Amino acid sequence: MTASRRTARRRALATALALSLAVPLAGGATAFAATPDGSGHASAGAAPSGSESNDKSTAALRLPRPTGPYAVGRDTLHLVDRSRPDPWVPSAGARELMTSVYYPGRHGGGHPTAYTSEKEARLLLEWWKKEELLPPAAYAATRTFARTGVRPAPGRFPLIVLSPGFTAPRSTLTHLAEDLASRGFVVATVDHAYESAGTAFPGGRVLTCQACAPVDEPGGGELATKGRAKDISYVIDRLTGGKNAWRHARVIDGKRIGAGGHSIGGSAALAAMTSDRRVRAGMNMDGHFHTGPTGLDGRPFLMLGTETTHTPGVEDGKNWDETWEGLDGWKRWLTVEGSGHFTFTDVPVLAGQAGVDDPEVPLSGERSEQITRAYIGAFYEQQLRGTPQPLLDGPTSGNPEVTFQRR
Repeated sequence: MTASRRTARRRALATALALSLAVPLAGGATAFAATPDGSGHASAGAAPSGSESNDKSTAALRLPRPTGPYAVGRDTLHLVDRSRPDPWVPSAGARELMTSVYYPGRHGGGHPTAYTSEKEARLLLEWWKKEELLPPAAYAATRTFARTGVRPAPGRFPLIVLSPGFTAPRSTLTHLAEDLASRGFVVATVDHAYESAGTAFPGGRVLTCQACAPVDEPGGGELATKGRAKDISYVIDRLTGGKNAWRHARVIDGKRIGAGGHSIGGSAALAAMTSDRRVRAGMNMDGHFHTGPTGLDGRPFLMLGTETTHTPGVEDGKNWDETWEGLDGWKRWLTVEGSGHFTFTDVPVLAGQAGVDDPEVPLSGERSEQITRAYIGAFYEQQLRGTPQPLLDGPTSGNPEVTFQRR
């Protein structure tokens, strides 16, 4: 992706954030206090996450309720890959990652989780020059449904590793991760060191986007993609290998693993598949591919993007054309009418709650969330569970915005 195109997409995120954050606080939002593991617990007086309430004074912003039958648990992990230095800041030493693990849980118990920390919220708002629109504490207090300390549901479940867009933190994939976990998947969302506006690490450290300048240099996108592919494989190592980093790793079925992501995170999912045969299925939400689809040996891949830029032959559609030809297994190329680059994240969901319309992205936050959850969920249900999904066979009257460009 060219530097000018990446800059345009960053401006688009700034606009989307402006829409989502222009929310007047009604009496104050739920406050969260950061905990040592970064998960966060509701402070005194906060309503339990997931409870039904029409009192907008409790929380100004909230994510949509997950659709599956399971409760959602969440743990936060700090992972350190000592086999390689950080690609952006070698002097920092080993490559570090922050990972949120969402999992199918039993109903009852646990503690509410924070959407993000206040420090991370402040850095994100400052990055997009929107810090005056909403206090960082209010943005950080966006209501979630995942809870810490929840007992895992019985059984073994497929694992999905999700990587966010460049500069965007892993929290922007929360509504999708929570929904997948409620449907019976373990989902690991990953923050890659120095690639977000700000990510909190243990010891009070907050790492900012040191990669933002070098990634715009020639070859920077490929470097980031390949680095993230290694990150995805390392997360899989730590969740399924002999020295598990997660206390509930036993619930993961190591033979059913998927990867996916938004923007460059989607590009990284494909790169991970080419280098790691454990990844059985991958998907890309509106990302430019920086590496080719070699060595997939028939493994499935889903491409879900915006109609304006990812229709065959148009702008990034040419990049997707080249990738499509190299995919040798089950594959779908879908586009969404009225969508924008960040349609497949939490950003338009928050904008929709504010009742603010973006004339350049007419698709509502509610429909953005519904379409993303439906098609991504169907893909993993079919490819990791073997459950046929008619939704993926062709156009449906219930989703007129979705076009099957190629199948």
